[in-house]
Amino acid sequence: MGLDQQVAGVDGSLIAGSGVILRQSSGTDLSVSELYALLRLRSEVFVVEQECNYIDADGLDLLADTQHLWLERDGEVIAALRLLAEPDEVRIGRVCTAQAERGQGHIDRLMKAALTEIGSGAAHLHAQSYLVGMYGKYGFVVDGPEFDDVGIPHTPMRRAGTHLDD
Repeated sequence: MGLDQQVAGVDGSLIAGSGVILRQSSGTDLSVSELYALLRLRSEVFVVEQECNYIDADGLDLLADTQHLWLERDGEVIAALRLLAEPDEVRIGRVCTAQAERGQGHIDRLMKAALTEIGSGAAHLHAQSYLVGMYGKYGFVVDGPEFDDVGIPHTPMRRAGTHLDD
């Protein structure tokens, strides 16, 4: 079952009266303005704030099996992540929140929505190392040694699938 059928708020309804709207789109269904807003937030966080010198437009955002989840307030994207379908699991990445919006539970909302979308499947991510504990709350465990990614320590993490035998 898809995210739009499982998570209240994906249809654009308000989340708990906060003025925050949860949105979701496949890569092929993103509008130009939605893509621009997502790339802008990611650039503000990763390129400007964290001073990561990399090209964010990696060719994966517009794939049909890429899913984008984001939160909006007053038409502005305030937090986002993307899900990349891989052969045996889903990769969660580009997780970010606008600086002024941090500490309000936005990533918690997005991670819960992402895990609902993933369902019982396996998932992995490369956590900025200081966030390992946060991702641990969602069932992710360290899955390899820490590594440097554009000057920021990252730790590979994995959440095993929970497929049930018939």
